Amino acid sequence: MARPLILIGAPGAGKTTVGHLLAQRLDCDFIDVDDVVEERMGRSVRDIFAYDGEAAFREVESAVTLDLLDRGAVISLGGGAPMTHSIQEGLVGHTVVWLEVAAGRAADRVGLNVARPLLLGNVRGRLRALLEERLPTYAALATYRVDTDSRTPDEVADAILDYVHSEVLPGLPGPERRAASTAIEVHTDDPYVVQVGPGVLDQVGSLAGDTSRVAILHPPTLRHVARRVAGQVTGETLLIELPDGEAAKTVAVLTDCWDRLAAAGFTRSDLVIGLGGGATTDLSGFVAASWLRGVRFLNLPTTVLAMVDAAVGGKTGINIGAGKNLVGAFHEPIGVLCDTDLLRTLDRRELRSGMAEVIKCGFIAHPEILDLVESDMTAALTPASELQTEVIRQGIAVKARVVAGDLRERTSTPDHVGREQLNYGHTLAHAIEQREHFRWRHGEAISVGMVFVAEVAGRLGLIDEALVWRHRTILEAAGLPTRYEPDAWPELRATMALDKKNRGTTLRLVLLQGLGVPVIAEGVDEDLLAEAYAATCR
Repeated sequence: MARPLILIGAPGAGKTTVGHLLAQRLDCDFIDVDDVVEERMGRSVRDIFAYDGEAAFREVESAVTLDLLDRGAVISLGGGAPMTHSIQEGLVGHTVVWLEVAAGRAADRVGLNVARPLLLGNVRGRLRALLEERLPTYAALATYRVDTDSRTPDEVADAILDYVHSEVLPGLPGPERRAASTAIEVHTDDPYVVQVGPGVLDQVGSLAGDTSRVAILHPPTLRHVARRVAGQVTGETLLIELPDGEAAKTVAVLTDCWDRLAAAGFTRSDLVIGLGGGATTDLSGFVAASWLRGVRFLNLPTTVLAMVDAAVGGKTGINIGAGKNLVGAFHEPIGVLCDTDLLRTLDRRELRSGMAEVIKCGFIAHPEILDLVESDMTAALTPASELQTEVIRQGIAVKARVVAGDLRERTSTPDHVGREQLNYGHTLAHAIEQREHFRWRHGEAISVGMVFVAEVAGRLGLIDEALVWRHRTILEAAGLPTRYEPDAWPELRATMALDKKNRGTTLRLVLLQGLGVPVIAEGVDEDLLAEAYAATCR
């Protein structure tokens, strides 16, 4: 091999055993970084920890690792090595395989091995803590991952070799890397494709093409993924780190991005990439739409909510004091890559928030989504599970169909709802977000908003009590809020007056006239709205 194959993972994942098998089959050397550290220092890893401390060990470990990255060998890193910033930077552009293992299985394999300094004491407890701390970094650095819990070492090696043959050394025969991704076409004036599945982030280079300059906008938590993306594109790359969440969608951040593009000499032939959640893709798209009156951009959503909603459809924008998304533009991406592997880095609250948008798509257009989610909510909330990937795919397909027929929200009538149907539950949701100063997640606010409009529709006789109740039960099963503060209605109603769907002073709400049948209701009686809100809060 001309380049190294890097193995990462927790203690007990089997890096040494699998590494030896891979080296034999690839006819190359196997190198364990810990062994090289011990040889160079003339002492065991345990002794270095005991007498010099962990910081000294990590410094030597980093130097050794970086020295080895030009070797055509299978290289096994220690479990904590990927947490070191210099090693993270060094791994950019390399083939990094993550051997996944559950804490319980890892503890069984490790046993009471006191040679591992960080596992002294309660082995299972320490492993769980280490995995919780390290998992997001492993996920961000890995170009491929393989589950070792249900496979023998030979089977793990086979899976990695399949990947090497099909992806790293494509000239050699080999089966497909892993589960195939799904391509969803968005048929607008400038058609593009949304790829959904594990590992699709690897397609960045082919989509970007031969571009002179690429700006990658990302939040701090995805710094390492941004570097990985930068390693796949040609030309000069500019990494622009954004504030987390809605704090990125401000005039000040937008201006800073413009200044950074200007300083780097970005032209109309260059590319902007948005890597992150919905706030990041909204801001990145608006940067691309407004820079030189429009440059190409590519969306790499990393949350369920961003995949199903924000990254598809060409809506871009920022927030101002008066409300959310009041300033923006329609600007379609050249493509969207929804790499479901990245969902493994999300916390539980973010996964639940994203499920609100999935459930919304079920209510407005595709009831099968609701059936799937209700059949196994645990699986639906499990990152990158087969069920979660399927409902995400179906949600994206719903949005692709809707925006293809009404890209700029111009065709809705009371009897035929175009793109506005995607705002189901959003009118109240945006008001709640504004009142909470965006401390609530978008999906959390949408959840309350959907219960509210269901209560309105029920009082208007458009849907029956069973469908009203189904809103509350499925959202609560997903762990989402369905109530808000009873006394907040006057303030929320005033904010709702600024909703983008309104025409003049008339409030327009997206309601259901039956499951999967959205309608527009205009000028709903104010007393009825207040009653529906009061019912929402009970």
